[in-house]
Amino acid sequence: MPEITAALVKELREKTGAGMMDCKKALTENAGDLETAVDWLRKKGLAAAAKKAGRVAAEGLIGLATEGTRGALVEVNSETDFVARNDKFQSFVGQVAALALEAGGDLEALKAAAYPGTGRTVDEELTQLISVIGENLNLRRIAAASVREGVVASYVHNQAAPGLGKIGVLVALESGGDQDQLAALGKQLAMHVAASAPQAIDSGNVDPAALERERDVLAEQARASGKPEEIIAKMVEGRLRKYYEEVCLLEQTFVIDGETKVRKVLDNASTDLGTAVTVNAFYRFQLGEGIDRGPEDFAGEVAAQLGQ
Repeated sequence: MPEITAALVKELREKTGAGMMDCKKALTENAGDLETAVDWLRKKGLAAAAKKAGRVAAEGLIGLATEGTRGALVEVNSETDFVARNDKFQSFVGQVAALALEAGGDLEALKAAAYPGTGRTVDEELTQLISVIGENLNLRRIAAASVREGVVASYVHNQAAPGLGKIGVLVALESGGDQDQLAALGKQLAMHVAASAPQAIDSGNVDPAALERERDVLAEQARASGKPEEIIAKMVEGRLRKYYEEVCLLEQTFVIDGETKVRKVLDNASTDLGTAVTVNAFYRFQLGEGIDRGPEDFAGEVAAQLGQ
């Protein structure tokens, strides 16, 4: 079994808010596996879900570009926020976002793409920029969205320059309706995604492994009530409905009005436009996502700006 270090205990405590001794016991009981220990603590009622997993640590910028019925997101990391404000770095991220429109979500294809006016690839230009700026830089990820008919709407939070910021969102709306009305709706939905951070469009798109993990945790919590298994099964299904409301875009309450489900918002738009409006895809990039660095809460800032 791996050594249960103080650093590992500290990381588990930061993820869950559980006590130091409980964290040490959870790691000991689960062979030092951090994520299994998180679930163990939740099952014992000693921790909430790991809320901090999406908080950011890496500096840099999210870059966003849209063109007609397609859009792309990229994340380029730097060591310091000072570099994120550098004109050369911002220019690079903006250009890479534009090139990402042609890469179709393929990071390696983007790195191999020709960087305009240099005779170098994107990856080679990044290496050149590292030598100029003097910090390690990393082109971390890419996402792309498109529709046959409709709009790909976008939103950037904490904007440092046009199309550059701390959170970037794309929402692909498929519809034959009026483009201006779709664009306005898409912008609102993109702001909603920035604030609410859904994980899937609807319950059918939830990651099976994440769903099974949640079901297992909920079942163990329900068993603590001492009720029969058939009652526990009903309790779990009821709690899963709440889970879907938290993680599924269409089941979330629209942050713009604080009342209507997003599913109903789309139904109303379909009626108003006289044609179906559907969300084909959405992407939300938050700078340094998955690495904890402190108290910043960008999603909360978006919600606050919307008056929630």
